[in-house]
Amino acid sequence: MKQPFDFFLERQISRRALLKLAGVSTFGGMIGYSRFAKPEPTVFQKDSLSLPTRLSHTRSVVVIGGGLAGLASAYELCRRGFQVTLLERSPQLGGKIAGWPIQVNGETLMMEHGFHGFFPQYYNLWSVVRELEIQANFKSLNFYSVVYKGDRYNPEIFRPSHSAFPWNIVDLAVSSSNRLRWGLNLTSYGHWQVFREITGFNPQSSYQRLDDLSVADWVKQDFPRGLYDLYFLPFAKSSLNAPDVLSAGELMQFFHFYFFGNPEGLAFNGTCQDMNRSLVQPIAQFILQNGGRIVTEAAVTNLDWQQGKITSLTYQKGRVENTSPFWVTANPVLDATVQSPLKFYGAGDRVYAVNSNKSEALSMTCTHQGCTVYPNEKGEFHCPCHGAVYDREGRVLQGPAKRNLDRFKVVSRQDEQVQLVASNPNPTTSSGAETLQADYYVIATDVPGVQHLFSQMTGEVNSQVRQQVEKLALADPFAVCRFWFDRDFEWQQSWFTSLSGYRLTDSITLYHRIQDDYIAWAEKTGGSVVELHAYCYKEKEFPTQEALLKTFEQELYEIVPELQQATLLHRELVNQKNFSGYPPGSYRDRPETQTPVPNLLFAGDWVKMPFPCGLMERAVSSGLLASNTILHQEGLQRRALLTVKPKGMLSILT
Repeated sequence: MKQPFDFFLERQISRRALLKLAGVSTFGGMIGYSRFAKPEPTVFQKDSLSLPTRLSHTRSVVVIGGGLAGLASAYELCRRGFQVTLLERSPQLGGKIAGWPIQVNGETLMMEHGFHGFFPQYYNLWSVVRELEIQANFKSLNFYSVVYKGDRYNPEIFRPSHSAFPWNIVDLAVSSSNRLRWGLNLTSYGHWQVFREITGFNPQSSYQRLDDLSVADWVKQDFPRGLYDLYFLPFAKSSLNAPDVLSAGELMQFFHFYFFGNPEGLAFNGTCQDMNRSLVQPIAQFILQNGGRIVTEAAVTNLDWQQGKITSLTYQKGRVENTSPFWVTANPVLDATVQSPLKFYGAGDRVYAVNSNKSEALSMTCTHQGCTVYPNEKGEFHCPCHGAVYDREGRVLQGPAKRNLDRFKVVSRQDEQVQLVASNPNPTTSSGAETLQADYYVIATDVPGVQHLFSQMTGEVNSQVRQQVEKLALADPFAVCRFWFDRDFEWQQSWFTSLSGYRLTDSITLYHRIQDDYIAWAEKTGGSVVELHAYCYKEKEFPTQEALLKTFEQELYEIVPELQQATLLHRELVNQKNFSGYPPGSYRDRPETQTPVPNLLFAGDWVKMPFPCGLMERAVSSGLLASNTILHQEGLQRRALLTVKPKGMLSILT
């Protein structure tokens, strides 16, 4: 009778794989090295040191988008002597890590788009932090917990590490009280396939095998249940893409970058203040001090193409809606849920209501702090966040909002889309158009931003690049809700904890234990500040912000029962649909940083990267890669970019 391991060898390891494994001494040496000496990061694109580092002639660059990608690109180009103009659509810089002031019981505090962890393998982001000498703006959170609802699993704890694969797996298995619940059996052919994929990432072959498969479909096969509940589900959702619409190949890249390909572990840092003060403003100050120009509330209205490249850019400073027509897509979920004769378009924090009997539309964005309002049975619009009320024409009936809802004209209708333009642009909120001509243009917006820019372009637009941009996908919307209470509570897990098994909530953050302003607020009031995240919820299940708020509050009391006896002092909701999607089959058509157009570069977490990276590190690395392309074209030394090991150690088996 065959033993299980014999069966495993017969079915899984081919003759070619056995020949590969014949280099056992080399393999053993690698394993020993990964245990006793911390592996160094991999250097990507290292240039000759004999090349000049600064520009000796005049060159200009326009960077569109003031998120991390755009800031990183502008930062590096300013360091090298380029004339840089950075344009940002919003009033504040930072994109998904922007911060803005709010009022909490008469006190000014800073709100953000949610907590972000700064992992040690964010090598390129940390290199910028060191160059700016702002390391003191960050603090270690010491360890990181993943907590599954109920008593099926114990909390999983991740701590700093200094060993790479396979020893990080060994250490985790030794320390994990759930190791017998992982359900992993390497004598099972299906389980061995899973283990091989997560430990043997190879950019070419992994995407070739798995990119056309969603994570949800992949795990329907013979898959270890414990691994899915404790690791795959929470980590897939922390990519801000739901398992049913996330490429399994993309998740393997994500796993490799965050765990299997680096020796850093999963403990991370947070910021001592909001990310605007801790990171965004120091980068912006450097840009300004080195001759750069930053323009916020800058709506780009046209990019003109001639002879295969961009020749000029036109922008207008003021509210984005006051500039030019734009398209929005129908939202049938809201149509079916909200009892109203109106038809809804858009999602997240950009929803528009169109009366089918009129050629007008109304923005559902509350003019107080950007929440989405919805009609009641009287036809009035109510804000679920702070109580503002508008009449059926969008006029303010009750504060705290002071300005009426924005109105639009329906310019055109096409299938399930409408094209809108502001009805009565207020000349006091926008200035005249300005046209810029530059040697290079870096588009570093989010996905809706770059697609909107391409819809505004004139001239001989490159068809290949346009098609790539049109195919970019958006992830499901994400939501963040921050609560202020009049009392503190006991908490045994990490100050940022991933949660699994809840209907909506994916994580909890204790701001009064992390950021200095909130620590001071808690010491003064005896209260607490708690934030819940929903990384990629389904609009059909939570169609309105009222439904989000209600569910967040219910689940918070499940997670922290002591808060049921506390008084809720204030709450803030951030709800958007602008994060990059990585659906099955999207890898092959994803645009890269360098485009076929000689003076057009892309940057953002939506570009195809030549090395493993994720989230904030993906944004920063793409911005630096875009600047490297420009430096290379000008004969300058490129910045040495760092990454984790490009391939998994067991990629020899794939």
